[in-house]
Amino acid sequence: MNPQPPAPTCFRHPDRATGLGCTRCGRPACPECLTPAAVGQHCVECVQQGRKDTRAARTVAGATQTAQVPRPLVTYALIGINVLVFAATAFQAHSVMNNKYSSLFLDWVLVPAAVGNGDWVRVIGSGFLHIGPIHLLANMFALYVIGPYCEAAFGRARYLSLYMAALLGGSAAVTALSGPMTASAGASGAIFGLFGAVAIVMLRTRQNLTQILMLLVINLIITFSVPGISVWAHLGGLLAGTVAAVGFIYLPRWLGARNQKTAYGIGWGAVAAVAIAAILVTALAAPTYY
Repeated sequence: MNPQPPAPTCFRHPDRATGLGCTRCGRPACPECLTPAAVGQHCVECVQQGRKDTRAARTVAGATQTAQVPRPLVTYALIGINVLVFAATAFQAHSVMNNKYSSLFLDWVLVPAAVGNGDWVRVIGSGFLHIGPIHLLANMFALYVIGPYCEAAFGRARYLSLYMAALLGGSAAVTALSGPMTASAGASGAIFGLFGAVAIVMLRTRQNLTQILMLLVINLIITFSVPGISVWAHLGGLLAGTVAAVGFIYLPRWLGARNQKTAYGIGWGAVAAVAIAAILVTALAAPTYY
């Protein structure tokens, strides 16, 4: 009579005999090391490997999609920076209504002639300045409404890069198409870029564009009809933000990107190209006075 072979033992607990095994890898395992699956049961290592192999759901713009909407931290940070800059200018000017007379405001406000003489901090700094509390509240409310949608769709890093590309686009348009001594300030150029980005996301996901287009048209009517508003900052920001969004969402498909990594590279290259183009336009168009 042949002796019975020893019972298999759990691959993680050699001192435990078991008649069970993983239906994925076939290794013997004790009940403690097995997890019920759709078919059979899997060991802990196969469960962990399965989690790694599962691709995370993503939005049309490539951001990781989770069950809960992520907190729009970048939007909150941008609002906070704008408010802090306004508070600093109001403190320096000793006036909330006439904060434009502060030294910080005078150093950062976008004046094409000053940029041409090398004062490049104005190109970005002007996008965080506001003339009076109503100007600040109007722009921050728009950013609060539209920013979280963009941030969730694009992801924090791409959203911030899109915002800055739109800001640079607005500054480039002002520098190239406004008078050399024209003074411009405000976040509206970057915010108009977000309007364009939202329209591209909605177009890609086949949503009804009526509301966003109506909102954009209303803002454009205000832009052209209310004196003192920088038309070129709005239009330049709108163009730059829209083109950057197309680069993130459509360009990888048009160029036949075969994987997510390549698509990311194409998108980042597109937004970088928009920013570089805006900087080149600013450099070439800025008038120089000595």
